[in-house]
Amino acid sequence: MKKIAILGSTGSIGVNALDVVSKNPGALEVVALAAGKNIGVLKGQVERFRPQIVSVFDEDHARRLKGMLDSADRTEILWGEEGYRSVATANAAELVLSAIVGAAGLVPTLAAIEAGKDVALANKETLVTAGALVMERARMKAVRIIPVDSEHSAVFQCIEGNSPKSVERVILTASGGPFLRATRTELEKVRMSDALNHPNWKMGKKITIDSATMMNKGLEVIEARWLFGVDYERIDVVIHPQSIIHSLVEFIDGSVMAQLGLPDMRGPISYALFYPERTPGGFPPLSLSKVGRLEFQAPDLERFPCLRLGYEAGRAAGTMPAVMNAANEVAVNAFLEERIAFQSIARVIEEVMTRHVPGAVSSLEMVLEADAWARSQAEEILKKGTG
Repeated sequence: MKKIAILGSTGSIGVNALDVVSKNPGALEVVALAAGKNIGVLKGQVERFRPQIVSVFDEDHARRLKGMLDSADRTEILWGEEGYRSVATANAAELVLSAIVGAAGLVPTLAAIEAGKDVALANKETLVTAGALVMERARMKAVRIIPVDSEHSAVFQCIEGNSPKSVERVILTASGGPFLRATRTELEKVRMSDALNHPNWKMGKKITIDSATMMNKGLEVIEARWLFGVDYERIDVVIHPQSIIHSLVEFIDGSVMAQLGLPDMRGPISYALFYPERTPGGFPPLSLSKVGRLEFQAPDLERFPCLRLGYEAGRAAGTMPAVMNAANEVAVNAFLEERIAFQSIARVIEEVMTRHVPGAVSSLEMVLEADAWARSQAEEILKKGTG
């Protein structure tokens, strides 16, 4: 039985992961869970899976959770950054699923690596903000990083059994989100409810907005560079509205391999949790005859500048990806709070990037400093008004 810890257990990935655990009784044991403030959902998870350790946002939420649980429950309840570290480094855990949203996932994910844990990585920001640092530590600790994002899982599966030297190009697919065919005028009038209405995937609010702006794909381009060791000139993005082909790999002999499946995150989660084995997924199989049509088109970088910014940040390297990511997190939060317009998200990010001179990343502290600087710059821009 493989023992796992989950960082971000009450989010979309965490909930789906626990569904996979439930559908495979006796195969996986949940030994530690980390969540934020959603202690109502966490309570049910603790009662169902009986982990040894859980961690929440702060001491107040820890106290409230303890009061909600049976007094006989022996789960240790922790909180804050140290609590998340404890979950990430839990002695019993063999594999840590990193699914905390945003840059907040970096520190506990690095802690898991330092503790010698294999990592199922759903937190793309870990590699976006500190890719070189994370991959170097993973190599030194002989830790496997198994991608969970559907696109990177697809690439990972296509490359398995092939020499990395045989890879010519990585092709990431994007659904195009809810505004694939929207005009610039229509994009200027987007409401929050429209942006949260993704046509194919059920995700958390932040990643859904990132999908709508295509920043999610910009982040994935940078993540792919570190996961698969390919330069940006060999990472392409193609719009595929049906979200059936999750990504493709072109090899040096001209062959192209693709991984297909329904748009259901339980597929890549299951692959990561059970790797290198496969297990029944417990959800409907793909029927190509029912799908009928698979479409592809090039992304429009003028209507969706966030994808362009992702490539620019990746090529600038150093601290620039961390700065871009932090500015995006602040701008997306401002949009969700209805303080700025949808199109202003990209404007805020680009302005922060313009102000930044990237430096080489040699430590975690440098990444965190760049992140903090970018957040303060983004807030300053928001106070001045961006439209």
